[in-house]
Amino acid sequence: MKRLVDTDLETKRLSVRDGFGLDSDLEVMAFAEPGEHVPEVDPNYRFDPDTTLAILAGFSCNRRVLIQGMHGTGKSTHIEQVAARLNWPCIRVNLDGHISRLDLVGRDAIVLRDGSQVTEFKEGILPWALQRPMALVLDEYDAGRPEVMFVLQRILERDGHFTLLDQNRVIAPHSGFRLFATANSVGLGDSSGLYYGVQRLNHAQLDRWNIVAALNYLSPEAEIEIVAVQVPELNHPEGRRLIAAMVEVAALTRAGFQSGDLSTLMSPRTLISWAENLRIFQSPARAFRYAFLNKCDASEQAVVAEYFQRCFDTELETAAAGPLPGHGGA
Repeated sequence: MKRLVDTDLETKRLSVRDGFGLDSDLEVMAFAEPGEHVPEVDPNYRFDPDTTLAILAGFSCNRRVLIQGMHGTGKSTHIEQVAARLNWPCIRVNLDGHISRLDLVGRDAIVLRDGSQVTEFKEGILPWALQRPMALVLDEYDAGRPEVMFVLQRILERDGHFTLLDQNRVIAPHSGFRLFATANSVGLGDSSGLYYGVQRLNHAQLDRWNIVAALNYLSPEAEIEIVAVQVPELNHPEGRRLIAAMVEVAALTRAGFQSGDLSTLMSPRTLISWAENLRIFQSPARAFRYAFLNKCDASEQAVVAEYFQRCFDTELETAAAGPLPGHGGA
C-alpha cells in the first residue's frame, strides 16, 4: 500500500478483472478503508459492463465521464456503486433550477466569532470537493442554468485550476478529485417531451468530457434478476414468472413510446415500484395502477390496459372505465 498524494489515506491497486469481473487489464486505485462520504455497498447491484468500464477509466486515469441515458436506468447509482467498491468518497449535486453560481462557488456569510459578528467567505461545494479526494457527481447535468454551467468550464480539464475571484485565490485540484455527470439527453435538448427543463449544452463544454457513455435499458433477463433481488418475496419460480410478465409489460410501453402510441414509458425504477406495491396490495392490477397507469394520460390508458391484458391475460379496467374488478372501486 501507499499514501495518496496530499492525504493520509492509504491506497492500493485493484484489478478491474478481479474486482468487477470485466475482461480488461485496467487497474484502478482504491482506498484501503471507507471514509465518511463513501457510499454504502449494495452487494446485489448488477453492473453494466460498458458503463462500469467507462466509470473505472474515470477513476483510474482521471478522465471526465458523462453518462447519458433514459430515466431510471441507474446512471448515478452506477457511479456510486463503483465508488463504494473503491472506498472512494463520493457526493452528488443535482443541478436543478435552484442551484446557483453562489451555491457552487461560495459566498460571504455572517458568522459569530469571539462574541462578534464578522463576515467570512464560505466555500461552495465545488472548491470544497476540488481540494479533497472526492468523486463529484453532477446529476441532471443537462438541466443546469447557463451561468452555473460556465463555472464548470475550467475544471473539466484534467488539471484545471479553479479561481476564486472573491478571494484572489487559485485552487489546484487534489490528486484524488474526480468529476462525473449524468444526463437524460446528450446536450442537444429533448425532442421526446419526456424531459421538460433540459437545456441545449454548449458544445465547447461538451467537448471537454473525455468519455461519454450511454446507459440504456437492460435485457429482459437482467431486469428480471434486478427485480427479484430488490423484492426477494418474488424470488421463487412462480414469482419470477410474474416478474417476467411485468417486464414484458414494461417492454411494450417502451415500444409504444418509440412508435408514438404513448407519451410516457416504464423505467426500471417504475418496474421495481410495481413489484414493491404488489407486496402491499397483493394484486398485480391494483399495484400496476398505482405504479404506472395513473401516470398516463387518460386517452392512452386503454393502450396501456391492452398491454397488461396481453401479458397477464386479465382485463385491466382504466380509471375512465370504472373500478378494478373485485376491489370495490378503491
